[in-house]
Amino acid sequence: MEKIYQTKVNNSKVVSAKPETIKFLLDYSKSLNITEAKGIKFENILN
Repeated sequence: MEKIYQTKVNNSKVVSAKPETIKFLLDYSKSLNITEAKGIKFENILN
């Protein structure tokens, strides 16, 4: 088992998001409202 995990492979690359994408995701998360009633979750987008 030790031999399998000994080698390090760096296949990852840094990904950066555009400011427009970040703004969209933040605005969406701010407008999302989740309400739970009697064990049922309701997701509403408040526009």
